[in-house]
Amino acid sequence: MSAAFQLDGVTCRFGSLAAVDDVSLTVEDGEQVAFIGPSGSGKTTLIRAMNTMLAPDAGAVSVFGQDVSSLDTGELRRLRSEIATIPQHLGLVPNLTALQNVVLGRGGQRGTLRSIRDLLMPSRADVLEIHEILDRVGIGEKLYSRVSDLSGGQRQRVAIARALFQEPKALLADEPVSSVDPARARDSIRLLVELSTEVGFTLCVSLHHIELAKEFFPRLVGLRSGSVVFDAAPDQLEGSQFSDLYELEDHEMMTDA
Repeated sequence: MSAAFQLDGVTCRFGSLAAVDDVSLTVEDGEQVAFIGPSGSGKTTLIRAMNTMLAPDAGAVSVFGQDVSSLDTGELRRLRSEIATIPQHLGLVPNLTALQNVVLGRGGQRGTLRSIRDLLMPSRADVLEIHEILDRVGIGEKLYSRVSDLSGGQRQRVAIARALFQEPKALLADEPVSSVDPARARDSIRLLVELSTEVGFTLCVSLHHIELAKEFFPRLVGLRSGSVVFDAAPDQLEGSQFSDLYELEDHEMMTDA
């Protein structure tokens, strides 16, 4: 079976800055991996390269055994429909209901006209399926609630439900718990890991919270200045390796890339 993600010598530059610098790693199908590191370490850029939204300046990215650079527009669209992404700010539409936000999860599979119809008049089958998913993530009663009226934790769960409705082979989440309190953050990470195990999709999550990463993920990839500084199971790492990861030099203080 092909790996879910294969990166070989990937470098992504923004001007003179290498946000991801010569990174090589493999994520196997069904794996659960946490990318950890400070702001500016390259976590967001790495996820964007993995979900094919950013073409690397050097190196190669393969997803589900397909070399991304060799795909035409239609093939790339189909591949992207198999990768769910939860962006750092969740990417929800505040004025739409939870139902409407979730139904957009299959937009990449259904095309523009079908997506507009689903948004305005979702089918009974979709409504039932989405209600079941929202119920699974703990907010079934919020089906017709506007996202702008939901709490931060509830919005997170709408974003997770949207990703599940997409029926992805892999889910990438970029700092999905950065805006909620520690208790809700722990619940959300636990839910993502449980769903990955239950449904069987590959899960990659970027996190600032070291303790959450150590508690829930069997593999941690530490990033600093765009490079991988460790890639191991939590029990194989020493405390000094985590503290060194977050001891930034002055020139490393920058906006997360």
